Amino acid sequence: MDFTRHPNICCIITMTANKTTISAQIGFNLLLITDRKNTSGRPLADIMMCAGEAGVRAVQFREKDISLREQMSMAIEIQKITRQFDMKLFINDRVDLCMAIDADGVHLPSTGLPIAVARKMLGRKKIIGVSCHSVEDVVRAESEGADYALLGPIYDTPSKREYGKPLGIDYLKSVSESTTIPLFAVGGIKISNLKEVMNRGANGVAMISEIMAEKDVTGRCRDVLNLL
Repeated sequence: MDFTRHPNICCIITMTANKTTISAQIGFNLLLITDRKNTSGRPLADIMMCAGEAGVRAVQFREKDISLREQMSMAIEIQKITRQFDMKLFINDRVDLCMAIDADGVHLPSTGLPIAVARKMLGRKKIIGVSCHSVEDVVRAESEGADYALLGPIYDTPSKREYGKPLGIDYLKSVSESTTIPLFAVGGIKISNLKEVMNRGANGVAMISEIMAEKDVTGRCRDVLNLL
């Protein structure tokens, strides 16, 4: 087929290729964020095992309401699983904990350490992600050297209401056109709206309850990965 005679098809192919290329920069398009209080009573390690078996390739350890010592103990337990399944492990906020257990990288909140400081502490080999809530946040994160940006909340979700009203998928599209680093959508992302999010320019998604609270974690992870 002569694709030059079908500009819409050319556009779709180009967008798909660009998404694949950008996601390949960091090696994953689904980021599973932990929440030990949202597992229906199951051990967090069991959820991670199921995710690993399903093919999930990245986990953000985010249990910030417990002491640093408790976080370290739990993160080490999770790390044994992530290494078993060749999953990347990112520590939320705590660069010191990332260094202490030699995790794959850190995920900085929007009010966390400056990226330059985290990079100086971690070196070039570690991955640094940043939570963003506006196009200005994303542009700044890219200019300061972030490896990926997490934009949200896209939809309404209890865990993200402190960050304001949902940004919406149209805003996601405009932000995706303003950056060249991998852009992950977060906040209310579900199986039912996953295609909509990806069609608006996201390179991947981050999920919490849609996976953590699911009875069949392995099946849910596979369903998500098949749609990405």
